[in-house]
Amino acid sequence: MSNSDHESSCYDGKNMALFEEEMDSNPMVSSLLNKLANYTNLTQGVVEHEEAENDRVASPQMGTFIGVYLPCMQNILGVILFLRLTWIVGTAGIVGSFLIVFMCCACTMLTAISMSAIATNGVVPAGGSYYMISRSLGPEFGGAVGLCFYLGTTFAGSMYILGTIEILLVKTALFFMELFTGDGLNAMLNNMRVYGTCCLAFMALLVFVGVKYVNKLALVFLSCVVLSIMAMYTGVIKTAISTPNDTVCLLGNRSLQNGNFEVCRKTEMRGNETQPTQLWELFCKGSLHNSTCDEYFDLNNVTEIKAIPGLLSGVITENLWGSYGPSGMLVEKKEQPSISVSDKTEERYESPARTYVVNDIATCFTLLVGIYFPSVTGIMAGSNRSGDLRDAQRSIPIGTILAIATTSIIYISCVLLFGASIEGVVLRDKFGESVKSSLVLGTLAWPSKWVIIIGSFFSCCGAGLQSLTGAPRLLQAIARDKLMPFLQVFGHAKANGEPTWALLLTAAICEIGILIASLDSVAPILSMFFLMCYLFVNLACAVQTLLLKLLLILLLSEMCCRPSLLFSCSMIYIEYSGAEKEWGDGIHGLSLNAARYALIKLEEAPPHTKNWRPQVLVLLKLDSDLVVKHPRLLSFTTQLKAGKGLTIVSSVLEGAYMNRGADAKLSEQNVKAAMSAEKSKGFCHVVVSSNLRDGFSHLIQTAGLGGMKHNTVLIAWPANWKQKENPITWENFTETVRETTAAHQALLVAKNIDLFPSNHERLGEGTIDVWWIVHDGGLLMLLPFLLRQHKVWRKCKMRIFTVAQMDDNSIQMKKDLQMFLYHLRLDAEVEVVEMHESDISAFTYEKTLVMEQRSQMIKQMQLSKTEREREAQLIHDRHTRSHPAAHKDKVSPSPDGVHMTWTKEKLVSERSRNREASMAVRDLFNMKPEWESLNQSNVRRMHTAVKLNEAVVKKSKDAQLVLLNMPGPPKHTGGYENYMEFLEVLMEGLDRVLLVRGGGREVITIYS
Repeated sequence: MSNSDHESSCYDGKNMALFEEEMDSNPMVSSLLNKLANYTNLTQGVVEHEEAENDRVASPQMGTFIGVYLPCMQNILGVILFLRLTWIVGTAGIVGSFLIVFMCCACTMLTAISMSAIATNGVVPAGGSYYMISRSLGPEFGGAVGLCFYLGTTFAGSMYILGTIEILLVKTALFFMELFTGDGLNAMLNNMRVYGTCCLAFMALLVFVGVKYVNKLALVFLSCVVLSIMAMYTGVIKTAISTPNDTVCLLGNRSLQNGNFEVCRKTEMRGNETQPTQLWELFCKGSLHNSTCDEYFDLNNVTEIKAIPGLLSGVITENLWGSYGPSGMLVEKKEQPSISVSDKTEERYESPARTYVVNDIATCFTLLVGIYFPSVTGIMAGSNRSGDLRDAQRSIPIGTILAIATTSIIYISCVLLFGASIEGVVLRDKFGESVKSSLVLGTLAWPSKWVIIIGSFFSCCGAGLQSLTGAPRLLQAIARDKLMPFLQVFGHAKANGEPTWALLLTAAICEIGILIASLDSVAPILSMFFLMCYLFVNLACAVQTLLLKLLLILLLSEMCCRPSLLFSCSMIYIEYSGAEKEWGDGIHGLSLNAARYALIKLEEAPPHTKNWRPQVLVLLKLDSDLVVKHPRLLSFTTQLKAGKGLTIVSSVLEGAYMNRGADAKLSEQNVKAAMSAEKSKGFCHVVVSSNLRDGFSHLIQTAGLGGMKHNTVLIAWPANWKQKENPITWENFTETVRETTAAHQALLVAKNIDLFPSNHERLGEGTIDVWWIVHDGGLLMLLPFLLRQHKVWRKCKMRIFTVAQMDDNSIQMKKDLQMFLYHLRLDAEVEVVEMHESDISAFTYEKTLVMEQRSQMIKQMQLSKTEREREAQLIHDRHTRSHPAAHKDKVSPSPDGVHMTWTKEKLVSERSRNREASMAVRDLFNMKPEWESLNQSNVRRMHTAVKLNEAVVKKSKDAQLVLLNMPGPPKHTGGYENYMEFLEVLMEGLDRVLLVRGGGREVITIYS
């Protein structure tokens, strides 16, 4: 055609002319998908991380097993398992230990589920757990919890280093390395302090040199842990066949330290003479026949029993229940007969000559929980590596939950196996003094105790290095967020990105834990920090829900007293049973103050993309009886909002308020009744204005209060706009579209709103089809997700269609869109519809011709009768001159005949004729001159509407709901009627349609 060159120059050959005026702000989906799918692991607002990420070349390649499962296993299985679990089992008993393990593992499992909910809510940005918490709870809570998490990780490093030194000095019998000698506790603590400081300095230097060496050693350390656990299980199985040779020496029923004697007897035969043993010399003074001995030693016999009786020995019955006691309490075998004496407790264990095994600390259930809990705190290891994972939102939940399940099985089985195979006095011997200061697990392991010793040593070393690697980076992330000004200096790093200053502070804080020099004292400190962190991870998922309120009240009730539990439950029941009493109580005053404070806080900053939800202003029409004309508009609002967020239902009455004040109040009552009937929760507001346009404009501008304002306008499509000769109907509609656009508010236009389902209906099957033509913020994606939360739409499937042009790769577009939906966690079927550039059809020209004729008719109706006749005659003459062949055999019409050409009846018949003619074979050559006189911009827009409508009707005619991008209104006041015609053609042949127009901002994000 002759206009083809003009068309290609105007729009670069594309056939999306209906959206071309806003293409700069709302790009085509095809040009945006690749950018959305190939995301970077960044969170919004972290400029430094964005700059660092721009320098990265290799994409993250770590999977679930290497990136999450193994790091969690390495951090969970560590120092407590090898050094303290046997002591916990002996002290708390099998039942108490099982309860401790179950409580702690359940706590971490629930936290992992909460963390998984956050991780699968979108792309997890680099920064791990801190970012997930802080971006979910806000800067105040997030910064405080991040600091707790940092301190917990730092003290974890202290605990692992102390475990390393304890194994080195106590379990390996390297007593020659002791700088401080003596039998007292202080000597051992001082040795722990000196060697712990040296070990910390070495590890900090290794981390400073380069974290890559730490990562290379991680697999080696984990291999040692796995081999140690295998050796432990093998040893337990072997005890059922043959028991180890290790024995325990008992004096009466008291366990003895056997490091100072070799033979568990009072005397022994040397040749033909009876000689005292080393044990006798520890309790007696003088020769064998002239000695003064300890009274208990004289009255009781020495007995030697198996340290590892084995699985089939029945020792499990003796170890079922706990044995708590004060510091200095003797470790005794209660089933062993003994003769008690009235010696004082301090005389039993304070003398250097005594060799009894005693409790070094007072024990109770809560203390054991605090000591054990750090053994399950490695669940964040995988999320801390989120920036290095190939698919963080998939790997973090699967890897973390599997690691917790695996380690929970290991811990529970260890509790049962230890209690069933090891003697109780050996279990309660924390430092293995009754088995020559060896690891208790070492006596159980097969083939050698050195497998356990070496494995536990490297396990503690590896975990300590991981803590010194992760903690400085966590502090650096907190400092770079600039939440605490005094921490900003720790946000700086070396040229290679290593946080030098943060590492120095971490080492200094870690030294505080080492100076404590007691693993049992550092572990409860660590537990408090991690419990606080886990609390807020769960809070991030439960915030602003009834569940959170119930949990907090019930927890407080249990902490205070039982009667308060009844009080709390009664209060919750009364509140949610709908008690409506106005007694002038102070709670309402507090509610007012809380609301005012919340409104002020909301106004301080616009909502983050993750918090954006449609806060809807519903513009209703009332009939002559002041009754809601389209109540299904309220039903749709209920289904979209589900009673959450802000809903303002408004309407406008024409006239003066002084005259129609009573009508306004009656209208509000009718609207509230309709809202109640449709279960729509919100506020009602009816205004009186001189005309509808001004009234709607005022509502769009002023509805709401403070930060609690609407961001979305919902209206019904004016179905009868063509039947009205008065153009006010479509002018009001298009002005509403223009004003919502100017106010940066989203707009929802529902066509055939009366056909939409009510709240009582259940759509058993069908689809919600989204036609995503241009990207205007992602509202098209959000709306179906919100609708499907309601029981009316719950069973409907979601389908997303997008349009590919001639130069687009439709296969790649589909892959990109599927990846984008996966990051958004949306379950939808994806289809790319190819719309190749084609010639403009005769039907399109005819539609445009009828539209322009109708536009001329509307203008003519606004003229006086004389001017209307003159204008009609001019149009007729022009038409006759341009088509002489078509009229040469026709009688020249009279003025009355010309006037009748523009009646509605004539227009309807003309449109019907044009539609029929477009379906038949026709002479295009005779129509071409008439087409050339049309506005080519209108032709191209009509071409877009026709082609899109054909594609939509073909794919989505049977859909329960069709969501379409709404083209922008004309930038100038002219052309309103053409705009309405374009929209009408776009929606033709569809029952339920929702036109969606974004507010100019992003409303969805792939980040969690």
